[in-house]
Amino acid sequence: MKLRTFLTLLLVLLVGSFMLTSPAFSGAPSLDKWKPDFDPSGAKYKCIVSNVSTPGLVGVLAGFEIRDEVWKRTNGKVYVDFKPYSMLGGEVEVLNMVQMGAVQGMGVSSVAATNLGPRFGVVNLPFLVDSFEKLDKFISNKTLFDHFLMAMDHQGITGLDITGYGNYGWATTIPVKNIEDAKKVKFRIAEAAVNQLSYRNWGFNPVSMPWPDVPVALKQGVITGLDHTLTVCNVTKKFEVAKYFTQINYAQGLFIWIFNKSWLASLPSDIREAFIASVHDIAAKSRQKTLIEENANIEKAKAAGVEFFKLSDADMATLKQQSQGTYEKYADELNKLYPGDTYKSANFLKEVEDFLK
Repeated sequence: MKLRTFLTLLLVLLVGSFMLTSPAFSGAPSLDKWKPDFDPSGAKYKCIVSNVSTPGLVGVLAGFEIRDEVWKRTNGKVYVDFKPYSMLGGEVEVLNMVQMGAVQGMGVSSVAATNLGPRFGVVNLPFLVDSFEKLDKFISNKTLFDHFLMAMDHQGITGLDITGYGNYGWATTIPVKNIEDAKKVKFRIAEAAVNQLSYRNWGFNPVSMPWPDVPVALKQGVITGLDHTLTVCNVTKKFEVAKYFTQINYAQGLFIWIFNKSWLASLPSDIREAFIASVHDIAAKSRQKTLIEENANIEKAKAAGVEFFKLSDADMATLKQQSQGTYEKYADELNKLYPGDTYKSANFLKEVEDFLK
């Protein structure tokens, strides 16, 4: 117990040091645009929440909206200090900080979330939760969705809800109209085992790379394509180099809002309930805005000269068939039960598949 306390203190000191030396705190990027309209200095409880991306995405902007809603509902007792733009480091680093309690929460991408919660990987499987409609349907099933959110409970982390950033596809520097075209592309993919296996099963050329390294790698030709959502590619200006987008819509881009379990438990019950309710309500509103955001970005990209493609039905059927190897590989991890699980599903993956048919 003493060792854990020492490590937590060490992480707190490292976080503070990182914040003082980080480029984000040297002038760029600035959070002035999203300053709260209240003075947080009087808050009794502080909750530092991290995210790797830009508030230019509605799914990330939710962090500031949660901050304001929590402040209102707790009558100024809780201040959510939201830090986007990877201000506290990469996702794997921050996941460890959340687990130790040095950082209280984060909006973690579903691809990175599997590092501490393998069950979260169910939403990364190709062609399973692959549309806004299926995502809404999955969330509507309280039994399955609550079991999903328990993925990190055994790590001392509570999942509360999710926000999105659109459908995954391919932004490329050459036109990709079919599978053979895709085999010529060096795709940047996330540092996640599910994604890596999917691309190998498809016979493509994946390059696992941290997101901050992408702009230079794309400009230098180290990679010639991105596995990401159209909204992210447009908002982060990747279409300035990659002028083509293939809409395969094989998965939804998601941020899972997770929090240190002990920190949540330390809050008085009324404040904890207000905090959790705020996250749920903001996340639900944010998801409604994500579809609107994607459609708007499609039109913006087209207006900027980005050319769009879709694979043939035959090629899509091939990708779906080749994806079965990914399901088989990760079924045991997705179905594994932990001591804290209240829902004892015999086959979680199959339940999700059957429900979403």
